[in-house]
Amino acid sequence: MNDPSPIVIGVAGGTGSGKTTVSERILAQIGMAYIAYLQHDSYYYDNSHLPPVDRARRNYDHPASLDTPLLVEHLRTLRRGEAVDVPIYDFATHTRQKETRRVESAPVVLLEGILIFAEKSLRELMDICIYVDTDADIRFIRRFDRDVKERGRTPDSIIRQYLETVRPMHLEFVEPSKRYADIIVPQGGHNAVAMEMILARIRALVVERSGEAARR
Repeated sequence: MNDPSPIVIGVAGGTGSGKTTVSERILAQIGMAYIAYLQHDSYYYDNSHLPPVDRARRNYDHPASLDTPLLVEHLRTLRRGEAVDVPIYDFATHTRQKETRRVESAPVVLLEGILIFAEKSLRELMDICIYVDTDADIRFIRRFDRDVKERGRTPDSIIRQYLETVRPMHLEFVEPSKRYADIIVPQGGHNAVAMEMILARIRALVVERSGEAARR
C-alpha cells in the first residue's frame, strides 16, 4: 500500500556551501509540482521591536534566532497534506514582512538551512538528510558576494559578522551536525555523480509513496 505522506528532504551545510544550488537542481529535475520548498531562513524571529543598531548586533547564526517551533508545526501540517503560510523575512531590516507565502503540500517537502540538522525536532521529521560540504574560503567569498549584492550589507559589517558569529557558530553547531547526514556532497550541486544518485533516490521514493513517476 502506498504511503500518502510526503517525503521530507533536508539540505544543510555552512553558509555559502551551495545548499541552494543543490535544492534548485532537485526542484528542476523532480519538478516544481512535486515539491513544497521551505527555507529555514524564512523563520527568523521578527526584530522590528528593536532599534536598527541592536538588530544588526544580534547573533543570527545561533539556533535561538530562528522560530524552529513554527517550522516544525508547518512541516507536520504539510505532512498531513495541508497548506501553510510561510513568513517572508527582510534581511536588510531584520524584520518579517506582513505578507506571507502560501505553500501547498506536495509529494516531496524540501527543507534548506544551515542549522536544520542541529535541531533534533527537525531531524526527526526528515526522511533524507543531505549535507553540502565546501571549503571555508569558498563559502566566505560566496557569502560576501551575496550579502553585498542581495542583502544591502557593507563589506565591514559582513567581515565583522563572519568573525564574531558566523564562523564560531559554524564550528559549534553546523559542522558537528554533519554527522547526522545520510549523504555528504562535496562541491554542492556541481557534483554530478552525487546529484544523480540523490535524484534517482528521490524519484524512487516518489514512486514508492505515490505511485506516480516524477519528471525526468
